[in-house]
Amino acid sequence: MRAVNQTRGTQVAGDVRNARSLWARTKGLLGRKSLGNEEALLIEPCSSIHTFGMAFPIDALFLSRDGRVVHLVKEMKASRISRHVFSARMVLEAPAGTIEGTATCLGDTLSFLP
Repeated sequence: MRAVNQTRGTQVAGDVRNARSLWARTKGLLGRKSLGNEEALLIEPCSSIHTFGMAFPIDALFLSRDGRVVHLVKEMKASRISRHVFSARMVLEAPAGTIEGTATCLGDTLSFLP
């Protein structure tokens, strides 16, 4: 599927993988050496993340149940823990630079299309 910023009319990621099972959420991006420019991982349910064991920085977009951006983390480096975002129900992990490159801001609404 792909992630589209409905507020700005831009594509955030063209190849989004969904991590809903316990195993998929636990594994996340571990073991990957990088993410392609259009790749992203949507983790749900999720309200905080970590980057222990990761080999590259990521941008993290914390989204409410209806896809509204409620928190942003730009270029989260390895071995870090995000804060717990109580209003978040999912997190989109994307390549570092995605937030800035797509001009995504707090309050924007993302949707996920096939």
